[in-house]
Amino acid sequence: MPVNSAGRSSAAPYSALSHLFCPQCGREHAADEIAGLCTCGSPLLVEYDLDAVKASTDPEVIGGRPPALWRYHELLPVRSIDHVVSLGEGMTAMLPLRRLGADLGLSRLLMKDDGLLPTGTFKARGAAVGVSRARELGVDGVAMATNGNAGAAWATYAARAGLRSFIAMPTDAPEITRLECALAGAEVELVRGHIGRCAEIVERAVASRPGYQDVSTLKEPYRIEGKKTIGFELVEQLGWRVPDVIIYPTGGGVGLIGIYRALQQLGELGWITGEMPRLVSVQSAGCAPIVRAVEQRAQECEPWPQPHTIAFGITVPKPLGDFLILEAIYATGGTALAIGDAQILAEQARCARREGLVICPEGAAALAAARRLRETEWLGPDEEILVLNTGAGLKYPETLSNRQVPP
Repeated sequence: MPVNSAGRSSAAPYSALSHLFCPQCGREHAADEIAGLCTCGSPLLVEYDLDAVKASTDPEVIGGRPPALWRYHELLPVRSIDHVVSLGEGMTAMLPLRRLGADLGLSRLLMKDDGLLPTGTFKARGAAVGVSRARELGVDGVAMATNGNAGAAWATYAARAGLRSFIAMPTDAPEITRLECALAGAEVELVRGHIGRCAEIVERAVASRPGYQDVSTLKEPYRIEGKKTIGFELVEQLGWRVPDVIIYPTGGGVGLIGIYRALQQLGELGWITGEMPRLVSVQSAGCAPIVRAVEQRAQECEPWPQPHTIAFGITVPKPLGDFLILEAIYATGGTALAIGDAQILAEQARCARREGLVICPEGAAALAAARRLRETEWLGPDEEILVLNTGAGLKYPETLSNRQVPP
């Protein structure tokens, strides 16, 4: 099959994008119109012509492409390579954690380190795909509520694309993310309160700014598609197979939803077989609506009162896609658990001193969850466990100090 310099078949379309659909009411939506939520209020998901994907590519073809997020372009929503906005994102390292794994009693502990992405967090994945698709659809500006890192990523990619951006974030969001937004030319509004209050301000801002789209978490369908590439990459890096367990720090939960969608699509394509990995959602003890919902076997969560944690990226009182997060956990036989701030800081220090990795508090929460799940024997000693680190620890200088590593 002829392949051009962009790593795509010359005889096949760049994307097999088919349509959008609502997972709540089942309604289909046209793919080539600017879309927000479904009329029923649910987030929309993206569907592809998987028969066309099978006919045009396979894992061997993908393996010959440049090691970037866009190597999976048939299963991403941008129709033309001419609209791709990129800063070189994708194919982040998957690292064995041998010393820390021995400490935890896990012989096959792995970490996928998305702190290596542009802007220093996994938010670059959603921003790259979301901004590319927004530009393709003729959006003039993007607006979003954020706890910090998503705003920094979207502002940066918007600048790369020549789009305007409006970012609303809490006043106690990490200062470095505020500076990133401002340097990228975003209009930044600081808000006293949590991300829910920011969302109200963004809604008003979009109404008064013609050509802007609200791209807050799950209020447009394409951020998930960028996060989905975590799933594609980890499967490819493992030789087109899956680990036993994937542990993911969960705020809005877009990455967990995306990984689940990726695994479903790869299964339908026949590129992976066997059981799904068990998906684990990790939250902070100071904001754990998903954990409480799982404990009650509920289908959606109740808003968490007075959320607060040092792991600022997972401070989401009620995720818009809570029902999708819970579906992924239940369908894979997974679980959810909450980690206290003291345990997060201790695990962050252990990881740095034993593995040389300065990870973000959210990634440290995922490692702490692995420790606890091994202690309760929910994880077996020889299972392959993949932990997601979602950002560089240096973006959270306030959590770093010369702490004595706990025994």
